[in-house]
Amino acid sequence: MDFLEFIVKYYPYYLEGAKNTILIALFTVILGTVVGTLLALMRLSKNFILKAISATYIEFIRGTPVYVQILIIYFGLSQIGIEFPKAEWLDPVIGMNFSDFMSCVITLSINSAAYVAEIVRAGIQAVDKGQMEAARSLGMSKSLAMKQIILPQAIKNILPALGNEFVTVIKESSIVAVIGIADLMFKAKIISGKNAMPFMPYIVVAIVYFILTFTLSKLMGLLERRMKNSD
Repeated sequence: MDFLEFIVKYYPYYLEGAKNTILIALFTVILGTVVGTLLALMRLSKNFILKAISATYIEFIRGTPVYVQILIIYFGLSQIGIEFPKAEWLDPVIGMNFSDFMSCVITLSINSAAYVAEIVRAGIQAVDKGQMEAARSLGMSKSLAMKQIILPQAIKNILPALGNEFVTVIKESSIVAVIGIADLMFKAKIISGKNAMPFMPYIVVAIVYFILTFTLSKLMGLLERRMKNSD
């Protein structure tokens, strides 16, 4: 079977896998960014307990493999009796069991949040301290100044790093194949097993991942240029 015949025959598998990969990455990016921003603000807080919790979380998550984390979350949630509500109407849309989907999203979000937190913290610290002092002198509270003055400037500083993290999330989502989630990598394994082809299915999946990450990189670059022009 040549390359063109292979693509024509198995492209539906790759399309479904790409859809699932994008869905997992999308929810991971949203949740990871929210949690990561909160962790960054905790890390910058003057409250020792909040700083300690944030620092411990970040160091532990960054110091353990995501492979181990996904196994702990996937098997651990059932062990401690945590079950996600059934959403059978959603299963056909996401192409997998909702509970398995959420296990993946939670694991990748927990992992991504630790890295996003450090990116956001660095971005906030890069903003001139005089900005906060000026805002406070005008009568703004610290939280309001952070929301309206500091964070908008920090976002412009960290956008390239955040873009890299989003690309990393798409690539790292391939790890969910170990628990049977029908993402790109899992589909490639199925095709490889059915046809005893250890090479071509993974070449195709590498190309699909490249297309996804390259497109996202270009979109982030466009967004970055537009934000710079808005200055």
